[in-house]
Amino acid sequence: MKFGIGQPVRRKEDVRLVTGRGRYLDDIQPTDCTYAYFVRTPHAHAIIRSIDASPAREAPGVIGVLTASDLPDTGYVPVRGPFDSRDGSAMKQSRKMLLPADKVRFSGEAVAVIVADTPAHAKDAADLVAVDYEPLGAAGTLDAAPDAPAIWDDAPGNLVFDWADGDEAASALAFARAAKTVSVELVQNRLAPSPMEPRGAIGLYDPGTDHYTLYTSTQGSSGIRDKIALSMLKIAPDKLRVVTPDVGGGFGLKNSAAVEQALVLIAAKAFGRPVKWVGERMEAFLGDGHARDVTMKGELALDKDARILALKVDSRANMGAYMTHVGPHIPTTGLRVMGSVYRVPAVHARVRGYFTNTSTVTSYRGAGRPEAIYITERLMDQAASAFGIDGLEIRRRNLIRQEELPYRNWKGLSIDSGDFLANLDEAARRADWNGFPARRAASAAKGKRRGRGVSYYFEASGGPPGIEPSKIRFTENGAVEVYLATQSNGQGHETTFAQLVSDRLGVPFESVIVRQGDTDDGMAGGGTVGSRSLQTSGNAIALAMESVIEKGKAAAGQVLQAGGAEVDFEVAEGTGQFFVIGTSRKISVTELAVTLKREKLPGFENGLDEQAGFESPPTFPNGCHICELEVDPETGTVAIDRYTIVDDVGRVINPLIVDGQIHGGVAQGLGQALMENCVYDPDSGQLMTATFVDYVMPRADNMPDLDISYNEILCKTNPLGAKGAGEAGTIGALPAIIGAVSDAIGVAHIDMPATPEKIWRALSAA
Repeated sequence: MKFGIGQPVRRKEDVRLVTGRGRYLDDIQPTDCTYAYFVRTPHAHAIIRSIDASPAREAPGVIGVLTASDLPDTGYVPVRGPFDSRDGSAMKQSRKMLLPADKVRFSGEAVAVIVADTPAHAKDAADLVAVDYEPLGAAGTLDAAPDAPAIWDDAPGNLVFDWADGDEAASALAFARAAKTVSVELVQNRLAPSPMEPRGAIGLYDPGTDHYTLYTSTQGSSGIRDKIALSMLKIAPDKLRVVTPDVGGGFGLKNSAAVEQALVLIAAKAFGRPVKWVGERMEAFLGDGHARDVTMKGELALDKDARILALKVDSRANMGAYMTHVGPHIPTTGLRVMGSVYRVPAVHARVRGYFTNTSTVTSYRGAGRPEAIYITERLMDQAASAFGIDGLEIRRRNLIRQEELPYRNWKGLSIDSGDFLANLDEAARRADWNGFPARRAASAAKGKRRGRGVSYYFEASGGPPGIEPSKIRFTENGAVEVYLATQSNGQGHETTFAQLVSDRLGVPFESVIVRQGDTDDGMAGGGTVGSRSLQTSGNAIALAMESVIEKGKAAAGQVLQAGGAEVDFEVAEGTGQFFVIGTSRKISVTELAVTLKREKLPGFENGLDEQAGFESPPTFPNGCHICELEVDPETGTVAIDRYTIVDDVGRVINPLIVDGQIHGGVAQGLGQALMENCVYDPDSGQLMTATFVDYVMPRADNMPDLDISYNEILCKTNPLGAKGAGEAGTIGALPAIIGAVSDAIGVAHIDMPATPEKIWRALSAA
């Protein structure tokens, strides 16, 4: 079937997007629109003595100015359920108000919003807002945090939490009887997510109905609506409509509610006109959530045969000045995949979170799983070196065998499916593992150093929160509308979900229309985060389609005058049809749907329209990455020569789209491994990398060709057999690339980002 499951169908949305006919936030222009600009503090930590906005209020084109004193009794940015520290004490809180009244806590924090008739007038007036600050000492980095002035009064030493999990006694016993132990200390460098489309928001208010409308770029409209309505505006969710148009990238960043989204709504109500804000790139560097920023020490205990006995990790995680709703859960919950798909009898993990005078830390591709797998895989490489065996052999000895599944890991995750050894061996074959010595010699003859790295990644994708809904609606002209609460921000939902419907119902692919991003559609769910869209929305669609078919059989019995004879359904030559068994009477699903819309048969007033929900447990994508690269010892530059991936992401609906997801994930992993680094001055808390001149992003010539293949082992916990794919590339890339660089330059470990300067210095020191 041309557009069915498993076919590499080109994305139907691309024609619209690449020809400039997409509708992004900045393309939306309400009548009588005004424009917002945010005044942001230059200080990382300071007391606000006073704010004088009167000159700005009199500036040309200015409609109004809002500071903390002008706001109603609004709420604050919500944080997901807190947890206790290991001593039983409560995790410290950071109540981020919409605008600060007493103190600023990071450079770039908004202290006022200007609303004017043009963006230029709003920006010009911002210079007229006079803020009297009393600067305080700042903590710009994790290392500076414990000895810096308290950012929050109830958090001495700026400690947010001291969390631990696992079996400490069993781990200690295993280390005591180990034949060998290895350790590594490493850095998860801080990242700026940098989607192509910056954040933005347009607020409207209807005084007649006391109802707000927010247009904003999100990863799930209903989740953003609930956070803003309940926690930030203190209104009922049905008083707020959130509309998400086309989204130019999210990566986790756009799953968090932000103060700017609430403030444009408040300003729209205050000034009686729509208010629009589209962030500038430097604003994004200063004010957006950042990612990672964790230091980790890992230790591995092994027996005489190089089999794992125990794993210990001690981490310190930067929370920023305020916590996002997921901030403290990323470095803790993310560790549930630590140990990967190896047999690890005992695990103990400790994580300390710290406040610093930096922007918030939020979700970013992988959100905790890259950290967990990176430390695991770097320890595996240290173990291979300690035993004098290669990276494949240490992994072969410890990977869970297929016959051991289901396997429950240290956090209770029940790994239901996979063939990890087969993926490792197939990756080695495709990468020509045994031919590496000859290629290394050839590189050496050219004055280059060649290295290779292997990683076996494993992640828990999807799962909560809650039931994800879908609704199938047939129009009077025969089109099929599919309503979802997940939100494409580059994943190709309009194509993938249309393939599912076309394949199962036998309707034309072109007639399937995916509706997403408008809370007025009545769809409330967890959004697109954690690689969950296919396994939640996809399975909800599958269940809704089964209801359509069962309903259609009953309806077709009446329309075809079956007289009590059994009616069945099949897709023949791409067309779905109901037929009376033993006769030639049949009707296509499209014809039946249109007939029911027109004739309103008793019992079928809603035609074939149906809806369903699905709550997915976590699924476990996994696979092997092998990277080969060359290092120029004169300059320290890296050129990736060969990159091989064997993935198990469960059922592949569209291999072209999955390839694209893997490509994007590897690109972001490569960026973190080799170049991206968000740097704050430790003493002043000033951001040193606030433009793309200083914050280096990967370019096309940094990316190698990727040899991607799939071992399609269906998940056993959802009807489609789907596992996540969106974050897999990033999780596997970090240890594979750093392993290859370390191997090339002959060191046990080099920290990310392995920049040319850092590599050159390591070679010079060696």
